[in-house]
Amino acid sequence: MNAEIITIGDEILIGQIVDTNSAYIAQELNKIGVSVYQITSVQDDKSHILKALNEAEVNADIVIVTGGLGPTKDDITKETLCDYFGDSLVMNQEVLKNIELLFSKLSGAPPLSELNRRQALVPSRCKVLMNVYGTAPGMWIEKNEKTFISLPGVPFEMKSLIQTYVLPDLQAKYNCPYILHRTILTAGMGESALAQKIEAWEDSLPSFIKLAYLPNFGKVRLRLTAKGMDKELLEQSVAENVTILYELIGDIIYGEESDAIEEIIGNLLLERGQTMATAESCTGGKIASNITSYSGASAYFKGSAVTYATQSKIDVLGVSSEVINEFSVVSSEVAQAMALGVKRLFNVDYGVATTGNAGPLKGDSDAEVGTVYIAIAGPNGITSEELHLGNHREKVINRAVNKAMELLQKEILKN
Repeated sequence: MNAEIITIGDEILIGQIVDTNSAYIAQELNKIGVSVYQITSVQDDKSHILKALNEAEVNADIVIVTGGLGPTKDDITKETLCDYFGDSLVMNQEVLKNIELLFSKLSGAPPLSELNRRQALVPSRCKVLMNVYGTAPGMWIEKNEKTFISLPGVPFEMKSLIQTYVLPDLQAKYNCPYILHRTILTAGMGESALAQKIEAWEDSLPSFIKLAYLPNFGKVRLRLTAKGMDKELLEQSVAENVTILYELIGDIIYGEESDAIEEIIGNLLLERGQTMATAESCTGGKIASNITSYSGASAYFKGSAVTYATQSKIDVLGVSSEVINEFSVVSSEVAQAMALGVKRLFNVDYGVATTGNAGPLKGDSDAEVGTVYIAIAGPNGITSEELHLGNHREKVINRAVNKAMELLQKEILKN
């Protein structure tokens, strides 16, 4: 069972907004066994939309369209759907009542205008999907045994309609296969080296299980996807093959599925009643940002010092100017002094420090661009590592953040 997603809006094509709707819809369709064949973004232009609809009808069983359902003249999706299906717009009284109700609940809302009333116009052949959070309803239309669904582009409105109507109705209409995903998270080994190490295992996978490598700044996610009608067989086979994978590369696996290493570290610290803090230079506070993106982090994360300038390392963390002068601000010695300084400053069990040249300029050090030192000061001593992470600033920073988390996790597990 294939689907195509069409997003409508000039704002997507000029980069004014990022199309998150398609990602959400694809994820949700996948959960019910519907594979997305293609995602297309088109202009607010009738001929462009009609062309996309024609192509989608050939490609897919299900076509989901988002956007272009607002009250203004540039919102032309409904009129274009009428052209495509040879239909006409009619006033839907239930939708109109919903619009009136929404306006009645808004403090200081203006009187209902004709533009607002026109939101209740829908193609006569469509099944209305009532939007309780907005004025633009969803619409379900069938043609030549194909299903076309039009949804508003506002993300929270679209998501509500997907969960309330679209997924249940698609499951009722189609006999979809079962799709199972299991994602193994690894760190510390590059994609090519990893692929070589598990080549024989990958070659032995049954035909209904596919493996994908998803590299990202020093990490590689291994996603197994099994597809078929026998749910029990898929679950058993995936579990058996993951067990073998752990035997092969268990030393570099740090979690599964959507587990982020920052969340895993947080759980480890909570279990042990321990705390941490960060001293960041080249990573500019990104480690702290990643850690605090999880609720409850204040129980184990006590603070961060973004000592970007050399003098701030001296003034805030107590790094010796003599050490900096002798070894350079980008050095193992300075990273260790930073880690000890932040551990002392926040009175925590683990101090994590980064210092390096992310580029494109070298700053206060002669170290080559891409050189990063990471230090972890823990209950039983201090360790540091020298890294060479390339010459692209964003890549260097992200790799350093991920490596710092990998090293911290290893240190916590040692103690």
